Amino acid sequence: MKRYKDINGDSGVYGYEIGNNYIIVQFKTGALYTYSYSKAGKDNVEMMKKLAELGDGLNSFINKYVKQLYD
Repeated sequence: MKRYKDINGDSGVYGYEIGNNYIIVQFKTGALYTYSYSKAGKDNVEMMKKLAELGDGLNSFINKYVKQLYD
């Protein structure tokens, strides 16, 4: 699991792991959620990967677009 940078210090995301067609997000609560192409959609997962690597905006994106679309 890679540590999320959280550039602004305001995210609920703690870490993430990127796979070919999924991303696993670990929240500061300790909860782990897997978002895959099949459930969250390819475009959403690819955007989440970009935001995770950037270290900013991932928590907001999840809340706005894919909150309940985890595996």
